[in-house]
Amino acid sequence: MYDYHKDKKRYVALTHQVTDRYVIPFIKRVRALPAPLHILEIGSGEGGVIQAFVEQGHIGLGIELSPSRVALAKEFHADLIRERRLDFWSKNIYDINPATDFEELFDVIVMKDVIEHIPDQEKFIPWLKQFLKPDGVIFFGFPPWQMPFGGHQQMLENKWLSKTPYMHLLPWPLYRKVLTWGGEREAKITGQQEIWDTGISIERFKRIVKNNGMSILAEKHWLINPVYESKFNMKPRTQLPLITRIPWVRNFLTTAVYFLVGVNER
Repeated sequence: MYDYHKDKKRYVALTHQVTDRYVIPFIKRVRALPAPLHILEIGSGEGGVIQAFVEQGHIGLGIELSPSRVALAKEFHADLIRERRLDFWSKNIYDINPATDFEELFDVIVMKDVIEHIPDQEKFIPWLKQFLKPDGVIFFGFPPWQMPFGGHQQMLENKWLSKTPYMHLLPWPLYRKVLTWGGEREAKITGQQEIWDTGISIERFKRIVKNNGMSILAEKHWLINPVYESKFNMKPRTQLPLITRIPWVRNFLTTAVYFLVGVNER
C-alpha cells in the first residue's frame, strides 16, 4: 500500500475515481444532474472530487483553506481553469458573501470527508443554505466518529498506534498520553486533538439537519468505505440493513455514510 496522501497526483486520481463511481451515482438516485449545473465543493483539496463533476459537463468551484493545496489544484487542473469550467479559491467560507461574490448560486454543494474536520457544525451546516439555489442539494460523506478509525489514527507515524481501532474513543487526556508514549510529534498530536474535538456521529448529523429546516433526501451506510478500494484493495460493501436501523450501534460498525440534504421551503 502506498502513502495515500503524500502522492498528490495519484490521490487526485483516486478521489476522482471514487466520486465518479460512487458519489455522483448516489446523488443521481434522487436528483437529476443535467449539465451544466453549478457545483461548489467545500474543502476541495487538490480537486479530484470537483474534477469528476466538471468532466460530466458542469461548472465547478472549489473552496479550500490551505493556499498550498489550492496552488496544487490550480497546477493539476490548469486546462479546465483556462477553459473557465473550474476554479479554486483559498478562502474561509465565512468570509464569502454569496449575494455579492457569486454571479449565481449553486445547484449542488459537495462535502466529502470534510464535515468531520469543521468546528461548530451546528453553525456551519445551516450556514450553507444561503449558497444554494431554491432546489439545490448538499452532499455530505463522512466517517462516523465512533467507527474503528474515526479519529484518523491511521495517519499516525507509530505503526502500531496507526493500526489500533477505536483508540480515539479514549478520553482526550488519556489519548494524548498514549500518543506521547508512542513518540508522536506535537504537531501530529495537535492534529489528532482537532479531529477528536470535531468528530460527528450519524445521530448528531441528523439532528442538526432536522433542527435547521433541512431534510435528508437520501442516505447510504457503508460497511466498507469506497475509498478502501484504492487504499486497501477492499471491495466496497454497503452496511447490513439491520445495522443501519440501530442508532448508535451503527456508528461503531459503519466506516462511511453518504447523505443528500435539501432545504425545506424558504
